[in-house]
Amino acid sequence: MSAKVVVSTENLPYEDWLEYRKTGIGGSDASVVCGINRYKTPIELWLEKTNQLVPQEAGESAYWGSTLEPIVREEFTRRTGAKVQCVKQLLQSEEHPFMLANLDGVCAVPEFGDCVFEAKTASAFKANEWEDAIPDEYMLQIQHYMAVTGFKATYIAVLIGGNTFRWKLVERDEELIAMLIELESRFWEYVKNGTTPPVDGSEACAKYLSEKYSESVAKPTVELPFEAEKLLKDYSAACEKLSAITKEKQLAENKLKQLLGEHEIGTFGGNIVSWKSVSQERLDTKTLKSEHPTLYKKYANTTTYRRFSVKSAE
Repeated sequence: MSAKVVVSTENLPYEDWLEYRKTGIGGSDASVVCGINRYKTPIELWLEKTNQLVPQEAGESAYWGSTLEPIVREEFTRRTGAKVQCVKQLLQSEEHPFMLANLDGVCAVPEFGDCVFEAKTASAFKANEWEDAIPDEYMLQIQHYMAVTGFKATYIAVLIGGNTFRWKLVERDEELIAMLIELESRFWEYVKNGTTPPVDGSEACAKYLSEKYSESVAKPTVELPFEAEKLLKDYSAACEKLSAITKEKQLAENKLKQLLGEHEIGTFGGNIVSWKSVSQERLDTKTLKSEHPTLYKKYANTTTYRRFSVKSAE
């Protein structure tokens, strides 16, 4: 193995492990950097690495993935005869120090020697993603691991829906690894320099911009650069699509409400449609301000935010 050991992860507190993760790019970060992760965007990852966003706690899927990892590992050995050695260490690439790896294990393959072992669990709804290949985010993850370790192959095993077990041998892809190194190196420059990466459409990015430019300044109107032309067209087209989709959604909702009538709950197939009466108590601020102005002023809060809009100058 060509990687060096950063720290032993055996008995390492979770909080300390999170801090070590901020020192580089891990395997699960690879798909985020490449912009194909379904749950996190590059700017969210950048905010985490630069201590501007607290990493989300592991959810149920991650919990069960970790809990079932030993079972997946043992079943892989039982079916293939290949023993897996656990690797309780955070590894770092010698050549590219920003690349880190937390391996599930290492096993030997006659034609390749030592190789990465990666254990996964998947919902039954994602079984089709494992039919003839593996999901793209996991392909990037294991190629990242091979870049760090120098290994030539990876065995990836998955338990699907709790009752289907599969495993695949994936060889090292030099072209894909070269692309990963380039993209991760570019991303890590943003982290090192504290420079914001290209903005994306995530809520995290919107929140970041709102906090960074929290107050507008009364300056002369600014002439936007040429790139604004395409962005304005994109914004207008998206608004039109959103309006059409919103109307379609409202139409379907209205028709379902008509079918329910006075009933609270309706079912069809595996769907449950609910339209329940909900009672809420709301403060009548208008009356309070009129009849008890001093009390209203004492407890009223003033909030400031920037309202975004686009309209024609004509």
